[in-house]
Amino acid sequence: MKREFLITGDGSVTIHLPEWNEQYHSKHGAIAEANHVFIETGLRYWLSKHSKKTVSILEIGFGTGLNAFLTSLEATCEQITIDYTGIEAFPISALEIEKLNYPEILNASEKDFLSLHKSPWEISTQLGPKFNLTKLKKTFSEIDDNEAYSIIYFDAFGARVQPELWTEEIFNKMFVALKPNGILVTYSAKGSVRRALQTVGFKVERLPGPPGKREMLRAEKLPV
Repeated sequence: MKREFLITGDGSVTIHLPEWNEQYHSKHGAIAEANHVFIETGLRYWLSKHSKKTVSILEIGFGTGLNAFLTSLEATCEQITIDYTGIEAFPISALEIEKLNYPEILNASEKDFLSLHKSPWEISTQLGPKFNLTKLKKTFSEIDDNEAYSIIYFDAFGARVQPELWTEEIFNKMFVALKPNGILVTYSAKGSVRRALQTVGFKVERLPGPPGKREMLRAEKLPV
């Protein structure tokens, strides 16, 4: 599938798929969206509710590595240990990685960003004293973890182009994969997505969305 590169509203790059008219990130700002949805509303929210200094995160759609990179920066800043697992069926290429300008925009280490992508698949790699990364090349339907994660970043392509990724079946896998009191955050606020999350057992709340989007969802797995 053809891929193009777009400069989003905050100056950061995203990948555009013209065949689907779909982007990896919001055209209003790739970094702004990721920070709002996954870091502020996901990781920082969870940390505000828990005193633990270690957190396990599952990302659904590793993609450009932006969410992982922002999370690794947060691990260093907040001095928390993060075990991060990224699921991706179709990794981007080395040439595509070179066109991503996230370290420049964030005034962060390009070497550290490239390390995310150069780390081997299918094994855990320590990338700095506070960040462990495991990248798994498989489809979302193959996930079978049981109470393994405190946070899920659900960052799949939109339901308009891949509705099979936003079903009760997939969200039930997410529910099982989360520890009690774990949370799932996603940029989507579609009614069908909210209802699917509720059906499998999540407590769901609508929250203000990132730039250019009115709402997003955060779902919590309450202890039984």
